[in-house]
Amino acid sequence: MKVVKWLDEHMEEFLLVILLVVIACVSLLQVIIRKIPWIPSLTWAEEFCRFCWIWSVFLSLPYTIRMGNMLRVGVLLDMLPNAVRKTVNILVDIVTTACMGLLAYHSVAVVGGIQASGEASPAMLWPMWIVYSVMLIGFVLAVLRGLQQMYIHVTHFNEKELTTIEQTMRDAAEEAALAKGGEE
Repeated sequence: MKVVKWLDEHMEEFLLVILLVVIACVSLLQVIIRKIPWIPSLTWAEEFCRFCWIWSVFLSLPYTIRMGNMLRVGVLLDMLPNAVRKTVNILVDIVTTACMGLLAYHSVAVVGGIQASGEASPAMLWPMWIVYSVMLIGFVLAVLRGLQQMYIHVTHFNEKELTTIEQTMRDAAEEAALAKGGEE
C-alpha cells in the first residue's frame, strides 16, 4: 500500500522532475560537445529536448488537477458559503473530467492516424505515434485525477474547507517551521 500511496501523491511530480533533469543534462551536454572540435555535435539533442518539454506539458495536466491548481478565480470561491463552494468545486471537477475525457477520446484517433501514417521524427527516427502517445496518457491520467478529485470533494462535502488565504497562510507557516527545524 505504501507504493500505491506514493504513486498517488508523487507520480506526476517524479516524472516531471526526471524530464526536467534529462532536459537540463542533454542541453548541457549539447553545449559542451558543440565546443569540442573533434566530437560531432548531437544532432538529436534539440529534438529530444523538445519532445521532453511536450511530454512534461501533458504530464503536468493530471498533476495540476490533483493539486487543485487548475486555472480558476479562488477569491470568488472564497466569498461563497462553504456548501456553495463545495458544489462549485464538484461542478468544476465534472466539467474538467468531461473535457479531459473528450480530449482523450479524440487523441486515440490522432495517435492511431499518426501510427497508420508511419511518420518518424527527423533526427532520432522515432515513430511519431510514440511521441504523440503521451498526449493520450496525459489526458487519461487527467480523467483519473479528475474522478479522484470529484470523489474527494463529494466524500468531504460536509467538512469545512480552508479559503485560499487561509491555505496560503498555513502553507507559509509549515514552510517556516520546516526551515526553522533545518537551521537547528
